[in-house]
Amino acid sequence: MHTTFPQLLLTHAQERPAAPAMREKEYGIWQSLSWGALATLVEHLACGLHQAGLRRGDHMVVVGANRPRLYATMLAAQSLGAVPIPLYQDAAGAECVFPINNAEVAFAFAEDQEQVDKLLEVRAQCPSLAHIYFDDPRGLRNYDEPGLASVDELLAAGQAFAGLHPGFFKAEVEKIAHTDVAAMFFTSGTTGNPKGVVHTHDSLLNRARAGADFDKLTHSEEVLAYLPPAWIGQNIFSYAQWLACGYVVNCPESAATVTIDLKEIGPTYYFAPPRVFEGLLTSVMIRMEDAGAPKRKLFHAFMRLAQRVGPALMDGKAVGTVDRVLYALGNFMVYGPLRNNLGLSRVRVAYTAGEAIGPDLFTFYRAIGVNLKQLYGSTETAVFVCLQPDHEARADTVGVPCAGVEIKVADNGEILVKSPGLLKEYYKNPVATAEVLTDDGWYHTSDAGFIDAHGHLKIIDRVKDVGRIQGGGFDGALFAPKYVENKLKFFQHIKEAVAYGDGREKVCVMVNIDFDAVGNWAERRNLPYAGYTDLAQKPQVYQLIKECVEKVNADLSADALLAGSQVSRFLVLHKELDADDGELTRTNKVRRGFIAEKYQVLVDALYNGASSQYIETQVKFEDGRTGSVSATLKIEDAKTFAPVQAAA
Repeated sequence: MHTTFPQLLLTHAQERPAAPAMREKEYGIWQSLSWGALATLVEHLACGLHQAGLRRGDHMVVVGANRPRLYATMLAAQSLGAVPIPLYQDAAGAECVFPINNAEVAFAFAEDQEQVDKLLEVRAQCPSLAHIYFDDPRGLRNYDEPGLASVDELLAAGQAFAGLHPGFFKAEVEKIAHTDVAAMFFTSGTTGNPKGVVHTHDSLLNRARAGADFDKLTHSEEVLAYLPPAWIGQNIFSYAQWLACGYVVNCPESAATVTIDLKEIGPTYYFAPPRVFEGLLTSVMIRMEDAGAPKRKLFHAFMRLAQRVGPALMDGKAVGTVDRVLYALGNFMVYGPLRNNLGLSRVRVAYTAGEAIGPDLFTFYRAIGVNLKQLYGSTETAVFVCLQPDHEARADTVGVPCAGVEIKVADNGEILVKSPGLLKEYYKNPVATAEVLTDDGWYHTSDAGFIDAHGHLKIIDRVKDVGRIQGGGFDGALFAPKYVENKLKFFQHIKEAVAYGDGREKVCVMVNIDFDAVGNWAERRNLPYAGYTDLAQKPQVYQLIKECVEKVNADLSADALLAGSQVSRFLVLHKELDADDGELTRTNKVRRGFIAEKYQVLVDALYNGASSQYIETQVKFEDGRTGSVSATLKIEDAKTFAPVQAAA
């Protein structure tokens, strides 16, 4: 059945007006907003925006954290036939200039003073930006800028207009067709300017329903909306599927309280990129290292059991009686309390996406009884391309094509997708659109992979990143950098890794330590340090990271395909990779090419046999100031292993 987002809102408001649609935590207390109240809020916002001049086909930027009024503003814009464009709330002002100018944006919703300041800072470069509405008034009392007004003022004007024109809102909603443009999402822009991905109501809602049907989602689900609304993943799970299913979306008080809020809400349907699951696991391991010896011993004993039999139990496979009883005991003493501590005790379905997850990390969660599964998709495909069925979740695949999706593999190994969820176009960029969309409707994903014997899709890496080792003991061997990086990031002491090796005789890696985990480790060993840079270069820390690298090498040696991807040399970077410094995208993906250019002197040192290298790097601070950080980085050799097959 074809429909639109505003029509779904009105349907829920009519059928379940008193049921909670959203909750927001304010001053430590959860406040509920019913579907009926939400529909009224959206109507008043839409009427206010119409009076201010927002018209069909116009674009409106929304920037801020997940908040009921941000979601309501998106719905209000869609109700008028306008197109909301969520932008990343942590992006610098300069990063907003291109999207605003490219889409000729005249209207903006800004959550608070920080976002208002950001938009005012670039306003001179954005001549079309005439109206900025803010939600949180704190700090904005004395601002006197043309076109700057509060959402409360907008609502008051809209309420008055709605009173005079009671049928206006519903009449506008009726004009919206399912084939109309519903939203635009700007890609990360890893190479050049970001591209505006245009989606219709149909493409987004079709995929939202496909995912909901696959996992039998109902209106009784509880979801925590804590990721950036500008990310298509957050938008599908907390906006498109929210309206398709009618479940409750919960907005945390702040980024700092997400962990607490997660425990309080106890979501039944949970979505997070691998980085979040890595962070949760790291926090657990830090606490366990601080525990007493008996507790640590008990934890590790039961975790060994969980790793052995937990995934099999999760997949519904036969497990011996003794193991089943021991696992039940472990569930009572360790796994259950652990899930509760993570806020995952009520999770029925959990997904990870955005980038590949390390197999060890994936297995950990399934071992303790969390139904963690992988999905495959992108901004251009409205997320849902492949999903893992219950009892068929595997660390090395991303599942089977979901309803309506066709997949084929090109001669160069690239995955091609045909789906009802494909983008309409890249906004004002027909050349880029033609590069990814064929005349007969196939989308080029730029990912390399294959369909295995069970019909599951297996992704190796980005097509452009998959390479070969040239020379050395593994000449011609496959090199998949993301696979290596994910195996390294399973260790709680490693936050990020960047691997190089294509066209070279060996693989070398630059590592970011996890400052919290390694700092905790150092403090328990009475190892003094004066900040990140000092800690990262401690000989003891290098030995710790070396042990992690060599464990990964031992694992890789058992993989006939990827034995050549073992790490020969590594260094620990003197600073954390940061999106503000251009090293990560806003979705925290490594910009490997940019990093190679920026740290060319380090890459050269890794490959020319140097034992150390001095480097000075410019960094951008949170307040916008710039500075520099310098250090002489040590470079270590790591032990590599002969492939198991060759040794047998």
